[in-house]
Amino acid sequence: MEEPTTAATRRGETYAGQSREQRASERRARILASAVHLFGTRDYEDVTVAEVCTGAKVSKRYFYEHFADRADLLLKVNREQNEWLLRGVAAAIPDRPASLAEVFRPALHTLVSMLRAHPESARVIYVNAPRMETRRRGVLREDAQFVAAVLKRAVGTPKDQIGYDRTLLALVAGLSEVIIEWISHDMAGDPDDLAEHLTGIALALTTTAAGL
Repeated sequence: MEEPTTAATRRGETYAGQSREQRASERRARILASAVHLFGTRDYEDVTVAEVCTGAKVSKRYFYEHFADRADLLLKVNREQNEWLLRGVAAAIPDRPASLAEVFRPALHTLVSMLRAHPESARVIYVNAPRMETRRRGVLREDAQFVAAVLKRAVGTPKDQIGYDRTLLALVAGLSEVIIEWISHDMAGDPDDLAEHLTGIALALTTTAAGL
């Protein structure tokens, strides 16, 4: 499953043109890809470390060089997938939006499009990881902070910061539940309709909170 260990590779010399660090990084990437596929197609409880290693073509020894256990793997997979999603959403938002609609509409259409194009990633982010309550709540807070940062371009600083922050947390939690419901029904329906529904919900919640 892995390259043979020799005196040269133990000293950190290259093997097949790769350094020790490059090989380790490549193994970690394969483990993460295997995990996304398995956690994205099956329940967390049904996935084993051995199956992840088989899919990545690495031994358990190499798995434990990067991850403490299966739960640690899921946490890191979820974090990296969520960061990937937020990067895509952020790139879709104009630098100088003139309104909340100019923030939410491109952001939510992009979010739905990315999830639909990567259903395994969608399940990792929204379905499997929320079983781990501490991480789920952390993701909601992180996403609310992300929304606050991008909305600042359009609305500036709100008058009631505490109320505004609570509204954004409620918004992110609510949108997440709608997305989970959509994913659970095999992403049925027109994705543009879903994105517009999410946009309407976002505008309804934030317009008043932002004092607009």
